[in-house]
Amino acid sequence: MHVAFRTDAALTIGTGHVMRCLTLARALALQGHNCRFVCRDLPGNLNPQIAAEFGLTPLPAPQGPVPAGPPAHAAWAGVDWTQDAVETRAALQAAPTDWLVLDHYAFDARWQKAALPDGTKLMVIDDLADRPHICDMLLDQNLGHDALNYAGLVPDGSICLTGPRYALLRPEFADLRAKALAARAGRGLRHLLISMGGVDTVDATLTILRALPGAPLPENLEIAVVMGAQAPALEQVRALAGEMPWRTKVVVDVRDMAARMGQADLAIGAGGGTTWERCCLGLPSIIVQIAENQAGIAQALAKAGAALDPGPLHTPDFAHRLRAALADARDPGRMAALSENAAALCDGEGVGRVLSIFGQGASA
Repeated sequence: MHVAFRTDAALTIGTGHVMRCLTLARALALQGHNCRFVCRDLPGNLNPQIAAEFGLTPLPAPQGPVPAGPPAHAAWAGVDWTQDAVETRAALQAAPTDWLVLDHYAFDARWQKAALPDGTKLMVIDDLADRPHICDMLLDQNLGHDALNYAGLVPDGSICLTGPRYALLRPEFADLRAKALAARAGRGLRHLLISMGGVDTVDATLTILRALPGAPLPENLEIAVVMGAQAPALEQVRALAGEMPWRTKVVVDVRDMAARMGQADLAIGAGGGTTWERCCLGLPSIIVQIAENQAGIAQALAKAGAALDPGPLHTPDFAHRLRAALADARDPGRMAALSENAAALCDGEGVGRVLSIFGQGASA
């Protein structure tokens, strides 16, 4: 089977869409399928990393004004959707394409009709349920989303895979799950992990570090800050780390995130794909909303007792609410409940479930 992926990473988009597509592509490749990517040349892209593993057709860098919607995230494409559809279709027709996997908020059914070659099936990976699709299969890994969210947005008969049980996590998370859960019991708060995504364009890490002094944290706390090399505030964070009242390390572009999560007792993170990585390892979390579309995820996890939600980052009382969440998390019983409830949501086996159904769809 020949599978093409259309997705992008950029300073404005982040890296999560490409990372979860890479996870699915690696699993497909292990089954003998041929995978390739079509990605635009945007600032902050991961095209060299993709090309190191898979075939890549790069689309040219944007030259004109930022496109306006709809859909709401049209600007993320960098070019008008009609131009992108023409260029993507040409790339897809250059080689056999049985399936296109589309993971991009900027494109809706109009783009899909224009870009999809005849006979090519479409799988959409989405988190928003805010626009129509003409897909054969849809994956939305978010807690609280189900097929009803896509009623009227996908064709009748489209396969909808919804919920964290389908989260596309790298295999090391499932591999470490049992060990991490066993080691976490009764450990208390000694290691705090802060990771706000691969780019952190809104400087959330800096805001969080500035809010921590005054929080009721143990004197022997050790803080690990994980950032991407392209994070705009990286040097400011490094400088601030040296002034923190706790031992604080800043590490960049790590390749062992599962191991770091397994060693941590509490995490402060965003509401993107790493949410399900933390859940898989039973890592208690404070989810900071750094984008409007993360509010639903944070609130759903808080309602499930699987995370603490101090609300949006850029609000006047954020520091106060973050310190309150940290005080809540220090309670051993609260930590244990957060871990247990998070671990119950995601077991890290989502890729296998998706592949099983993907194979059925491929033969349908």
